[in-house]
Amino acid sequence: MSRPLILLSNDDGYTSLGIRRLRDSLATFADVIICAPATEQSATSHSISLNRPLRLHEAEPRVFCVDGTPADCVYVALHAEQRVVPRRPDLVVSGMNHGSNLGNDVFYSGTVAAAREGALRGVSALAFSASATTEMGAACDLASDLCRSAAQVLRGSTALLNVNFPPGSAWPVRATELGNRIYQDGVVFRSDPRGWEYLWIGTGGVKHTGTDASDTAAYDAGIVGVTPLSLRLWASEDDAVTRQVIDEASLKDPGSE
Repeated sequence: MSRPLILLSNDDGYTSLGIRRLRDSLATFADVIICAPATEQSATSHSISLNRPLRLHEAEPRVFCVDGTPADCVYVALHAEQRVVPRRPDLVVSGMNHGSNLGNDVFYSGTVAAAREGALRGVSALAFSASATTEMGAACDLASDLCRSAAQVLRGSTALLNVNFPPGSAWPVRATELGNRIYQDGVVFRSDPRGWEYLWIGTGGVKHTGTDASDTAAYDAGIVGVTPLSLRLWASEDDAVTRQVIDEASLKDPGSE
């Protein structure tokens, strides 16, 4: 059987250690093409660049960069005919991110967004993130094993998996649900040397909550959590209250007048 084709992206930029080390691990069983941001794009979420031109550059064979967001990179790679990938990839992979993406982080994460863009375009995808004290080589090798399995099991699906590596170099692995990663909210105002005010969002503190089955609990216990994420954002559990809002608004049917 021919080798799988993997489109690899991230939000740390195409020169980051994480993406290069993950590329080397994936290359043991797959053909890998990198298309990643030219510069760091952390916490850009799923933004795409609609109001300015983008530049695509082949930095070296099979390594492309785009001066845009992680979602831009995957979108461009999948729609640039054969300028980036020679055919439809078997997987879109994002990472290895320098820093975890747990719980609520998935709404902000550029790492997760790159994988999500692949899933939205019909290609199964995985996002990988690691603690600052994770042994990168071991994490990338385990990520490669998961991708090898995913290339077989997820064939023909549009699954999206978010994977987090806690500190260390060896871990059990389990399926998880999203927990809560709660940051200490706030805005810190300061003055620059010229007296102009500037501000920082967030004050640095963080805590984890969630069930024993959550990705945050797994991470805290030294376990790699693999969390399936949904592309279907409709909240069916809120359908009844939505109908109540409409009813209480006393809206008239335009056709009744």
